[in-house]
Amino acid sequence: MALILQIETATDRCSVSIAKDGITIAANSDEGDRNHARVLVPIIRDLLQTSGIQGEELDAIAVSKGPGSYTGLRIGVSTAKGLCYAWEKPLIAVNTLESMASWFASNNHIQVDCFCPMIDARRLEVYTALYSNILDTIQETQALILDGNSFAEALNQKTIAFFGNGAQKFEKLLIKNPNAFFINDFTSSSEGMNALALNLFQERRFESVAYFEPFYLKDFYSPNKSA
Repeated sequence: MALILQIETATDRCSVSIAKDGITIAANSDEGDRNHARVLVPIIRDLLQTSGIQGEELDAIAVSKGPGSYTGLRIGVSTAKGLCYAWEKPLIAVNTLESMASWFASNNHIQVDCFCPMIDARRLEVYTALYSNILDTIQETQALILDGNSFAEALNQKTIAFFGNGAQKFEKLLIKNPNAFFINDFTSSSEGMNALALNLFQERRFESVAYFEPFYLKDFYSPNKSA
């Protein structure tokens, strides 16, 4: 049996769940933008209390490792590492885009060849990757500056679902293409980690609690940062 606490803070949504053998048994989230530092620990505490689970009973802590919001990732990873220290549990890190694709596959019935999660970066840039509809990686995680020709080669051959908080920018840029489907009601969730975290746990692919850092993909940008 694997009982895993899962933390997702890479996007605007702060989401926590507990999965038993890859099946959600408890979940909660907060939709407020930039509230992660305030709400994450209370959500975890309340979720454990309402589910009747003690931290010591968990088998591992899984966290969305990025890419995504610099501040959100830092909060999620530091919290996960603190819990691993306190409860002496292994740390599992899951790629945020892969988790989004897995969650989309579990909750949408649109028939397409590929899934393309997009996380809003800044201006016309997104963090993205391309997966088949059985979640094989077609294009690796990247920071991409969008234009009307982005994914043109793939769209000539395959139908693609675009989703996540960066997809709207691409919809505005892309000339109408019958192979492109934009999903506007998608919300990320820690439950997207269910199968991925379980696989990593079974393979004992754990991170160093002392040295693990989020997968930021890019250096932190601040508009006030000097050149």
